[in-house]
Amino acid sequence: MPQWRTWHRPLVLFAAAMAVMTVVSGIGLLVDDRVLAGSAIWFKPFKFAVSFVVYALALAWMLTLLTRGRRTGWWAGTVVALSSLVEMAIITAQVVRGKRSHFNNATPFDSSLFAAMGATVVILWTGTLVIAILLLRARIADRASARAIRSGVLLALVGAGFGFLMTQPSEDQRAAGNLDTADVVGAHAVGVPDGGPSMPLTGWSTTGGDLRIPHFVGMHALQLLPLFLLALVTLAPRFARLRDPRVRLRLVTVASGAYAAVTGLAAWQALRGQPLIHPDGATLGAAALVLAATAAGTYGALRPRSGAHTSPTVEKEFVS
Repeated sequence: MPQWRTWHRPLVLFAAAMAVMTVVSGIGLLVDDRVLAGSAIWFKPFKFAVSFVVYALALAWMLTLLTRGRRTGWWAGTVVALSSLVEMAIITAQVVRGKRSHFNNATPFDSSLFAAMGATVVILWTGTLVIAILLLRARIADRASARAIRSGVLLALVGAGFGFLMTQPSEDQRAAGNLDTADVVGAHAVGVPDGGPSMPLTGWSTTGGDLRIPHFVGMHALQLLPLFLLALVTLAPRFARLRDPRVRLRLVTVASGAYAAVTGLAAWQALRGQPLIHPDGATLGAAALVLAATAAGTYGALRPRSGAHTSPTVEKEFVS
């Protein structure tokens, strides 16, 4: 794996800034007892800061893998870092003011800030798309590494796309009318108002659907699929089957398909207004099918095949 000094510098600096923001927000959670929309007011910047740390570092590393379009990739990464920084600045400023950052249409100033956040999200998504296209064209020697990285970034784009659904008026908001003058337009929750009973740590709704779930799951494929491959490489010296690069490729393919299915299932459940922790029969049935397909795929990937061989240098086959 490339040394961290070669990673994309603006994204690394942004990740460092978000690490500091994580500490600041954590202190805010301890000393500031204000509550907004049913949640501690510093909880949102805390969650965003943690998410941005891992997201930015993953992209910073992936940009070192480009074999073509390095300059374009550098600018795309810089755009992602700057747009994310603007979004976090707005979120933090609104916390200091004691105002909502997302969906806030209460005043022209609040509305303009939310519109600016929407623009930064579009820019961030576009920058990530450019990086994804460059990674699809990159020559990555190890096929399993290429599959994990490309699947991760594509699923991250899908996950980020769910954020756009949150900006649309909810059914209750449409029914109430006067969207131009409403204080809040858009919502995380589906079927229930934002700010109701929620899960600890995540803040996801326990009474209705929550679009933040597929948003979160999809975006973090960017880190989890490459980490899955890294785990396979780490375990390979102890398990002979994992020394075969073709086995690792098949396992990564299964994991990518399973991850995509789970993301789709989370979105389907949320859009039906169903809490994550209270699935109905249809959701449980779909989950069982995903689990069965994943188990069958894993068995097929690990099953010995004629002509199989192992690689004695497995540690070097993960992206270098």
